[in-house]
Amino acid sequence: MKAIEFSTKIIDNQILIPQNYKPFIYSNEDKYIRVIVLVEESDEYEESAFLAMAREEFFNGYSESDSIYDSN
Repeated sequence: MKAIEFSTKIIDNQILIPQNYKPFIYSNEDKYIRVIVLVEESDEYEESAFLAMAREEFFNGYSESDSIYDSN
């Protein structure tokens, strides 16, 4: 697998591909590609994402047998 790297913007939920990479992208049409997107972190997003992940993982580990610990 060949890797290319470039910086760009997301506009209207689309990743803009620089002109000099478009021939490479178009020459690989109908092929599977792997996309990795790295974005600048913000403290607000990072904390809310962490809390959402923690909540999801907590409930994934909950089973019916744990209900004996629940208070009514």
